[in-house]
Order: sequence, then C-alpha cells, then structure tokens
Amino acid sequence: MKTHIIIFSLIAVVIASSCKKDDEEIINNGGNLPDISGYPIVETNQSLFFDNNEEIAAPVTGGAFYGQDAQYTGNQISYTDNGDGTVTDNVTGLMWQQSCDINGDGVINVDDKMSQLEAVAAAEDFNLAGYTDWRLPTIKEQFSLIIFSGIDPSGYEGTSTDGLVPFLDDTFIFGYGDTEAGERIIDAQFATSSIYVSTTMNGDRTMFGVNLADGRIKGYGTDPLPGQSEDKQFYVLYVRGNTSYGINEFSDNGDETINDNATGLMWAKNDNGEGLNWEDALLYAENAEIAGYTDWRLPNAKELQSIVDYSRSPETSGSAAIDPLFNCTRIVNEAGEQDYPFYWTGTTHKNWMAGHSGANAAYVSFGRAMGYMDEWIDVHGAGAQRSDPKIGDPDDYPTGHGPQGDAIRIFNYVRLVRDIK
Repeated sequence: MKTHIIIFSLIAVVIASSCKKDDEEIINNGGNLPDISGYPIVETNQSLFFDNNEEIAAPVTGGAFYGQDAQYTGNQISYTDNGDGTVTDNVTGLMWQQSCDINGDGVINVDDKMSQLEAVAAAEDFNLAGYTDWRLPTIKEQFSLIIFSGIDPSGYEGTSTDGLVPFLDDTFIFGYGDTEAGERIIDAQFATSSIYVSTTMNGDRTMFGVNLADGRIKGYGTDPLPGQSEDKQFYVLYVRGNTSYGINEFSDNGDETINDNATGLMWAKNDNGEGLNWEDALLYAENAEIAGYTDWRLPNAKELQSIVDYSRSPETSGSAAIDPLFNCTRIVNEAGEQDYPFYWTGTTHKNWMAGHSGANAAYVSFGRAMGYMDEWIDVHGAGAQRSDPKIGDPDDYPTGHGPQGDAIRIFNYVRLVRDIK
C-alpha cells in the first residue's frame, strides 16, 4: 500500500496556502461552480466523418454513412482552467482535479496510481485549492470527460507516445501507462466509485473504469493480478459539484417513447429487434418513424452510455443493464446463455492504423461484455463500452479479439434517440 494520503495532505497545504481561499467564502459561493444541475451530456468532440475503413468527406442527406456522430451537435466542450490545479466543466457543473500527477513530482507514472479502495479512502482527506468536498467520480461522471477525437493505440508496439492523442481534453494533464515500469501505453485506466453489481472473470470483484488512452469503459478486477501482491492500480481524477449528475429522470410517454428529462433526450422504448452492421444501423436510424417523429438518430457513445443502469445486470436482476421501462431483445450469447445485445453508436472509434483508422465503431453492452479466456465468460461487465469492426464476419473471430478475447459480433442492435423539443 502506498502513502498517498500523507502525500495528498502535504500537497494540499501548499496549494491551499498559495490560493489563499477562505473556507467561508468557498461555502457561501459554492466553490465557484456554475449553477448547473441535472445530467447534460457533453459532446463527443468527433468532427471527422468515416466510412467502413477511413476518413471521408461529410456524407450527404440520404447518402451512405449519413447520420453518424459528427453530423449532430449538442453541448460543445467548455472547460475553464481555474489556475489552481482544478478545471471546471461549464456544461456539467462539475469541477475536476486537473492532473493525475497525484504525488506532485512533475512526472505521471505508476507512483501516482492507487487501488480502487485506496482511491475511495483517500478522497476523504483530499484537499485541493482549498476545497475539501472532493469525491471519487461515478462511472457516468468520469465518462463525461471522454472525447472521441482521441486515437486508440491498441496494438501499437512502440514506446513513444508522439502522435498519439488521448481521449481527454488538453485542459487536463494526462499520462499514458508507465512503460519504464513494465506497463503498456494503454494502461491509463481511471478509478471510479462504480462497482459492478455482478462479477467478471468468473468471480472477481469489479470496478467500472474509463480508459482515457484507448477510449473504452471496462470492468476491471480490483483484486491482485496473478503473481502480484498489490491490487490493480489506477490513475485518479477527483471531482466535486453537481451531485445530480448521472441520475436519469425517465418518463414513459405511452407512445413507445421514453423521455429522460435529466438529459433532454427522448428514446425509443423498443430496440430494432435484430443485429445490423454499422452502415445499416445508420440507415435504419435515418429512416425510422416512431410516434410520428422522423428525426431519430443513432446515439453517440456518451448519449447511449447515459441510459445504462449500473444497478442492474443479467446475473443479479435477470435483465439488461437498463431501466425496466425499456424493452430489450433477448439473445443467446457466445456461452449459450440468455443475454442482451451490444448496441451500436454513431461514434467511430478511431485508431492509429493508416488506411483502417475508422474501421471500428463504439458500442455499449447492455448485457454481459463477453470475452474468451479459455472459455466464454463475462470479462468486462454489463455497461461496458467497447468497439466492433463496422463490417465483416463474426466467424472470423472464434476466440474474440484482444487481451481478454473481446467478443466480436459486428451485427449489433439499435436503440434510437432524438432531442426533446
């Protein structure tokens, strides 16, 4: 176990003294936070357009690949660097620790990482810029920071990070994995307070974390890895403000649509009922008419993740990880179990490989996030956000893909969204 709490206290004294904030003033003015409540979704920052492989010119209405993420705009990213080690998100009303350099030595490496339990405990005594009401973010709070202008370095075998782009705005101070300590470049997983209600890897206690190097949500086992004495370690960005962020306010409109009054989004109550490749999913969304509305779209990754209910799972509630107001098609997963689908987003998951930089799109798993580890099991949890090839044959991936053998389905389902007007 590391001495992070002691380090936090020393850093806090220095920062608090330099900022000269008065505790009473902080309490009275809410800590200079914008007066925002609810659950406004921050845009993904995806401005480029893609076909099944690479970047293209903006598709035209009615043409192939029309309706993807970059063709819709929402709440644009707006951060304020407060000049005191904190960043305010002007969309969400959340204030963030600016750097994951927890020990303040000017280098972001393994010495800045903590276990999930350490991160929860250390928040109690964390004092930055004179504020003491910091908390470890939930998975929905942490995911609010992700941007899909990042470039996924998965499969990259070099050690230089030149040319790589994290899935985090440059208002923040970011670090990739510590390769000098034997980590991979993609080992930039961030801790949250969200523990999976089920387990992964056949019984592991699991935390949902956001990887801001490779742009995914996965469930990470919090117990020591084989051959290691310490629990898995994570970077940390603490947060304060807007305690209603991530809380949905659903209402059934009685016409096969559901409003989320917290986000301002209207959702289709039912999914499309079958798996489609990405291009066909876009086409389905653009041609849909439900309850008289014709302006439906394929949700972006942050919109779709906003309706995950992390208190539910196939194992614990016998349902998809979504509010019971919604209907989800049942499927049989790779292990032969009754389960629920992966759902496409309109967001391309850009990677570093020339000629194939746009070959994958992001999806959210509302059932088990299956992977092959000598057998098919839930490796990342219901509520994970991963990516799939936009086209291809799933049979070409009999043992999945990547370190945890992520199931490759390609033909994923659709849950439509539109703005409440």
